[in-house]
Amino acid sequence: MTATSDNSCKLYGNAAEACSKLQSVKVAVLGDYMLDQYIYGAVERISPEAPVPVVKYASEKLVPGGAGNVVANLAGLGVSVYAAGRVGDDDCGRELLGLPLMQQADTSLMLRNGDTIVKTRVLGGGRQQIVRIDREKFLTPDAGQINEVLAGLDKLICGGLNAVIISDYGKGFCSAELCRRAIELCRGKGAKVFVDPKCKDWSRYSGAFLITPNLKEFTQAVGESVPNEDDPIVENGRKLLMRYGLDNLLVTRSDKGATLMTKTGFAHCRADSVEVYDVSGAGDTMIATVAVFSAVGLPLEECVAIANAASQVVIGKVGTCPITADELEDVLQAKETPQKLKTAVSYEAAKKLCKKWRDSGLKTVFTNGCFDIIHAGHVDSLRRARALGDKLIVGLNSDGSVRKLKGAERPVNRQDARAEVLSALECVDLIVIFDEDTPEKLLSMLKPCVIAKGGDYKPEEIAGREYADEIVILPLVAGYSTTGIIKKIGGHE
Repeated sequence: MTATSDNSCKLYGNAAEACSKLQSVKVAVLGDYMLDQYIYGAVERISPEAPVPVVKYASEKLVPGGAGNVVANLAGLGVSVYAAGRVGDDDCGRELLGLPLMQQADTSLMLRNGDTIVKTRVLGGGRQQIVRIDREKFLTPDAGQINEVLAGLDKLICGGLNAVIISDYGKGFCSAELCRRAIELCRGKGAKVFVDPKCKDWSRYSGAFLITPNLKEFTQAVGESVPNEDDPIVENGRKLLMRYGLDNLLVTRSDKGATLMTKTGFAHCRADSVEVYDVSGAGDTMIATVAVFSAVGLPLEECVAIANAASQVVIGKVGTCPITADELEDVLQAKETPQKLKTAVSYEAAKKLCKKWRDSGLKTVFTNGCFDIIHAGHVDSLRRARALGDKLIVGLNSDGSVRKLKGAERPVNRQDARAEVLSALECVDLIVIFDEDTPEKLLSMLKPCVIAKGGDYKPEEIAGREYADEIVILPLVAGYSTTGIIKKIGGHE
């Protein structure tokens, strides 16, 4: 590969065809598995005991973390996944392996000893991380355990395994011996090894097909400070390729995208400007997507461009969240047709999509309103609602419904115009227009995980509450209302 004239990766037209082949791919993930716990609440005051915020508990969720998030990304893309690592023989380990996306993986190569690694994050106001608590013990596999894992890996390769991902989070499982022997085994039998490194000394990763450090990890491997600029990245990357006998090197560079270096050239894949809510897990999405699309035969340069697009989807979510095949197809299509809008869909279409999301382990959130003249209060509520889960469905009152609620002179904007404005908001995933006074009928079909409602409602007052697992009342931003805006425009204030 040689660098293109503008040094930028391109999305090629055969990506859609490659997506149709993902179910035939088989990938094993060796790494440090963790349970990620997210506790959500509202911050309304400072503790009288110490200068720290008081978080009023609202909800919590558990998701696979570390190498588990790589497995979740692979499962979300629809490939066959084999997990090899360690969890404790404890409640947290059982909870981790019982999560929907982990259940889609073959976990027969998981060791069960010690304590499960758990990371607990407390978030206030939906998105702001207040504190993280880590429960972990460094534990390295012994010779017998390494032999057991490698024997299982050998059997998988003989059964058609396409790739192995080493997800090293520096928690002990990815020991130098295990990494070296796994790479040697895979190279000898034609399986590609992709490494997400944590160790500063890359000698344990020597001979890997592709290694994917972020800028900090890249700098540590180089041994000196490297500015986030194209030429220094390429110059130092070529040295690492030679030093460790790597086939390829991919450096992820935050808002500057990623740089791919091979034995024959390099290319820079630029990142689009997107709203960033949480970068945790983006590297897992990157390496999983590159490995999968490489396995179906796409050139690495194109794999990186697709993976870069996938990573930009997950950093728009709160918490460790995987990519799904549907989301990836949507973002690739959007790049080809950038003016595409998330227009309102029918009840039946929304029902099928919500079921698909839930079956994939995604947490669906529903909110509703007239959204006649969208103001800062609306945007704040929608963002808070989206932060409660993975997908936000907005029930939009039809023109007829608004007239019943607000009077003959409302709405100011027709339903199709209101839907178009809502569709432009990054936090909105789906819009459904309902004609009834309340969204109760719609909720009976969608059955979301969470109903989020802004205002001074009580949970028992929410229409359709029996069709959701959880009700969350969101605080309103003072000083904003559509009625107030209309009065001000009319000179009545």
